[in-house]
Amino acid sequence: MSLINYASKEINCKIVYYGPGLGGKTTNIKYIYSKITPEQRGKLVSLDTELDRTLFFDFLPVDLGTVKGFKVRFHLYTVPGQVYYNASRKLILKGVDGIVFVADSQIERFEDNIESMENLIENLKEYNLSLEKIPFVIQYNKRDLPNIAPIEELEKALNILKVPSFEAVATEGIGVFETLKAVAKLVLRNLK
Repeated sequence: MSLINYASKEINCKIVYYGPGLGGKTTNIKYIYSKITPEQRGKLVSLDTELDRTLFFDFLPVDLGTVKGFKVRFHLYTVPGQVYYNASRKLILKGVDGIVFVADSQIERFEDNIESMENLIENLKEYNLSLEKIPFVIQYNKRDLPNIAPIEELEKALNILKVPSFEAVATEGIGVFETLKAVAKLVLRNLK
């Protein structure tokens, strides 16, 4: 749920990067943060757990314009990948305006992707949300590795709704901004 600040003429939107542990959610966020000017971004906050970390920062994109005279500020979050941290994952989804599901393309992570997608669907139900009702895109990360599943198999297993999907190599920035722009446009369309 977008927060509107009438005093500063800003609309604040929350985008959550969701997916299995070590799939590239943090790498996406860190890459975006490294490429945005300090004037456009807030502080990068990292909440480390034993096995994983949750990242957060906000930024004010200059090229997305305004909505009815309001600047749009996006707050980007990652969830801890391990299902062990499900309470945190659920909490981070509260008030979400858009979701990027970052799938790990490695064949040995195929079941982890499915489990994480099912977990996302279950956690959204807690807030009476569904993927059909929220701006949602999928990123197939780690496409540079030799042991990857074919895109067709990943699409069949994960992209049942036929949402926009992107191949990525987040460590090199490939597909990172394309993914973010797609979800941001869907969020903005939802606001209007």
